[in-house]
Amino acid sequence: MTATAQTVQWLTADQQTIWRTFLAGVSRINERLDTELRPFGLDLGEYEILVNLSEADQLEMRMSELAERVRQSRSRLTHTVARMEAKGLILRKSCPHDRRGVIAVLTATGLNLLQTAAPNHVASVRAALVDVVEPADYEALGRAMNAVIDAAE
Repeated sequence: MTATAQTVQWLTADQQTIWRTFLAGVSRINERLDTELRPFGLDLGEYEILVNLSEADQLEMRMSELAERVRQSRSRLTHTVARMEAKGLILRKSCPHDRRGVIAVLTATGLNLLQTAAPNHVASVRAALVDVVEPADYEALGRAMNAVIDAAE
């Protein structure tokens, strides 16, 4: 069903304010985290790829699964991984069980960079969000985002 101007339930003034505040807050957090990762030669998307690979068995994952985990299209992930591969952070190899499949592998260089950047990144996350809001609000944010995720699935 497609909503039209006649059928949509418009946001109240308070809902509109909260929605716009949410968008501005997410934007500021992402900008701050990107800025804090820049001295390491990373952006937030690249950092997230390194984290996911570091948590994977044998530090490797199929590109299709990695794309889902980092919420990137396969095309965008391919371009990002190519940049990271050129920096020596990741390598790609063929999947032994599926000729069309490609596996991304975290290199020692990538793991070392992640370990170097992680303390700064975590401090940035704390400063940008975790330590800024009350613990109860942080927990409520987690519940709200879980509801959003559940509704999308």
